[in-house]
Amino acid sequence: MGDTPLVGAGCYADDVAAVSATGTGEMFIRTVAAHDVSAQMRYAGLSLEESARRVVMEKLPAIGGRGGLIAVDRAGNITLPFNTEGMYRGFAHASGPVTVAIYG
Repeated sequence: MGDTPLVGAGCYADDVAAVSATGTGEMFIRTVAAHDVSAQMRYAGLSLEESARRVVMEKLPAIGGRGGLIAVDRAGNITLPFNTEGMYRGFAHASGPVTVAIYG
């Protein structure tokens, strides 16, 4: 497990979404996972939640990829999908509570 240093694989941000991922680095590189979340939103019109779910739950496992990501879209929607037993993650909104989790 580890982060990849290639933009678009482990991290990516544009005017559609910002994504940070962690997991089996080679598989994230092969799927350009972080960029793919934004690309599915831009070109297929999918929501942040659906595009991230497809990458993490379908595309990565299809080639043996394990891990997850934290993503936020331009409207402030957040998703944190993972296909492993757990993933350390957290987020906060300026006007709301801090959320942290490992499992579930």
